[in-house]
Amino acid sequence: MAMAMSDSGASRLRRQLESGGFEARLYVKQLSQQSDGDRDLQEHRQRIQALAEETAQNLKRNVYQNYRQFIETAREISYLESEMYQLSHLLTEQKSSLESIPLTLLPAAAAAAAGAAAASSGGEEGGGGAGGRDHLRGQAGFFPSPGGASRDSSGPGEEGKQRTLTTLLEKVEGCRHLLETPGQYLVYNGDLVEYEADHMAQLQRVHGFLMNDCLLVATWLPQRRGMYRYNALYPLDGLAVVNVKDNPPMKDMFKLLMFPESRIFQAENAKIKREWLEVLEETKRALSEKRRRGQEEAAAPRGPPQVTSKAGNPFEDEDDGEPAVPEAEEEKVDLSVEWIQELPEDLDVCIAQRDFEGAVDLLDKLNRYLEDKPSPPPVKELRARVDERVRQLTEVLVFELSPDRSLRGGPKATRRAVSQLIRLGQCTKACELFLRNRAAAVHTAIRQLRIEGATLLYIHKLCHVFFTSLLETAREFETDFAGTDSGCYSAFVVWARSALGMFVDAFSKQVFDSKESLSTAAECVKVAKEHCQQLGDIGLDLTFIIHALLVKDIQGALHSYKEIIIEATKHRNSEEMWRRMNLMTPEALGKLKEEMKSCGVGNFEQYTGDDCWVNLSYTVVAFTKQTMGFLEEALKLYFPELHMVLLESLVEIILVAVQHVDYSLRCEQDPEKKAFIRQNASFLYETVLPVVEKRFEEGVGKPAKQLQDLRNASRLIRVNPESTTSVV
Repeated sequence: MAMAMSDSGASRLRRQLESGGFEARLYVKQLSQQSDGDRDLQEHRQRIQALAEETAQNLKRNVYQNYRQFIETAREISYLESEMYQLSHLLTEQKSSLESIPLTLLPAAAAAAAGAAAASSGGEEGGGGAGGRDHLRGQAGFFPSPGGASRDSSGPGEEGKQRTLTTLLEKVEGCRHLLETPGQYLVYNGDLVEYEADHMAQLQRVHGFLMNDCLLVATWLPQRRGMYRYNALYPLDGLAVVNVKDNPPMKDMFKLLMFPESRIFQAENAKIKREWLEVLEETKRALSEKRRRGQEEAAAPRGPPQVTSKAGNPFEDEDDGEPAVPEAEEEKVDLSVEWIQELPEDLDVCIAQRDFEGAVDLLDKLNRYLEDKPSPPPVKELRARVDERVRQLTEVLVFELSPDRSLRGGPKATRRAVSQLIRLGQCTKACELFLRNRAAAVHTAIRQLRIEGATLLYIHKLCHVFFTSLLETAREFETDFAGTDSGCYSAFVVWARSALGMFVDAFSKQVFDSKESLSTAAECVKVAKEHCQQLGDIGLDLTFIIHALLVKDIQGALHSYKEIIIEATKHRNSEEMWRRMNLMTPEALGKLKEEMKSCGVGNFEQYTGDDCWVNLSYTVVAFTKQTMGFLEEALKLYFPELHMVLLESLVEIILVAVQHVDYSLRCEQDPEKKAFIRQNASFLYETVLPVVEKRFEEGVGKPAKQLQDLRNASRLIRVNPESTTSVV
């Protein structure tokens, strides 16, 4: 009873979903109002999912059945069309013969014509064809001059066949695999013009090479006379030929149907078109007959193998009592299994339905079945047919990974196509396409990022978008390519460096090209470093790469800010009056003390006096704050490649103040001002320079000899202020 209720519920649900007035939004609204809870919704979801799976299976069966019927119908139509062509040809010949004979000989001519027609039809029933169609008995061919078409005309020897294929390989690029099938030879070839199926626009000039088991289409190489490039290879058993009615100016055309595509070609004239149609049908018929006879022979019962008498072979080993197994028995492989016979068509259906996993499963099943088995001609023919489907499947998977597809799914959206390419043995191609897809996604994400007014806010967003995408790509890469060739990981590292270069271009354009302050640039670089260090969690350290890419821009920023400080110091020095600072209010004095404390000057109290006076020059105090600020911001940007740049910049800045104090001590004559200058020099030499040296050593990790030498030279000036030696 429950099963009957379930079936009736499924039928009612199917009728409701298939109704013409079905509205999904209204249906979901009613369902949510009528459901009792989560369990009811889950059960309803399972019923809908089961119905969807059943519908998909029915659709697959219908597509497969319709495709097989379409192929069979196309074959029957082509057979009938060929017979009509032959009949029309015979009638035309008879008519021309009758018109050329005098009226007095009409009875005899009519009798002769009737005899000829009977002989022609009898020959056709015997399978040999009429007149010029004996070319099928030939075993080789030749290449015509451009614009022509030809059937094979050489003898049936194996040497002639091999010579023809060798010539083909010399003239067509990319068709080396033709020699893998033994017994293959050229039947017919000629020039054609391909047209677009929908709008009948001319596409390209091609040359068709008809083999005894397949059709090769090659495109012309205009820059290389008489040479072609491989375009497509179609097995004849899956090919349907359809005549296209003349509709001037479009005439002399025929269509080739290969599931799931079709191509239209135009012959040079009506005669060549007729030859193409005839020879295609005859070659297909001959191939079908050959395979039918091979299957009958394989299915026929075989007697026990004959054992050669030992007495008749004096060279045979006496201990070897095993009968000799014929070579034909050793090479026998059973291909009459139903799934093997239907394998090419099943692969076509899987590709059309985008069931990539199913297609690769079928290929794996075939490879396991043929593993450790010999490769007689039937197996090689099956391999050739399957290889063409593998090529089509690979092209579809490559298109799935192309940057032209939607990139919104993230790295996980590529997993399906990548995994199937790896299973097909295309690991290198899968790696290349995956990385190219992700590069396009990263570029698109950076380009779509809206530039904010505040630089630091934009850099935060840029780093989040880029490094999150890079981290997701790395994790997906590790998931997809785990256990594959280590060369793929090298390719990923190269790709990561290229992607980081793209990030640095956008970063530098916003931070350094816009002439932001050194403090803003330092904060932005700090944010980028922090995000880059997060990649170390998965074993990917790119910090040294971002350092190498940013070193030039940071050097430029340090040089520019150094020049600004030097110019400002020189300007203050030119207006220096060597007077004490009067801050006017206790609040201003307290603020200055906090600023100097943040700069590392802990003994600033000893330079302050009563009533908000400071026993230092405004120039020295401003120089101290500006130099320590420059050092703090530069240390945020520091990495080993910038060591000498930062050190030389500091020395240049300090020398401007030191040389000014040295010059003032030597030139000033007023004893009071000279004492005040000496007090400022003592603050500069004994307080500021040691603080700079200590902070530089803390930030860099090692002492700076240049700063020590500069402090020692400054001490000499303080001890002997009358010296005329300048500090260099």
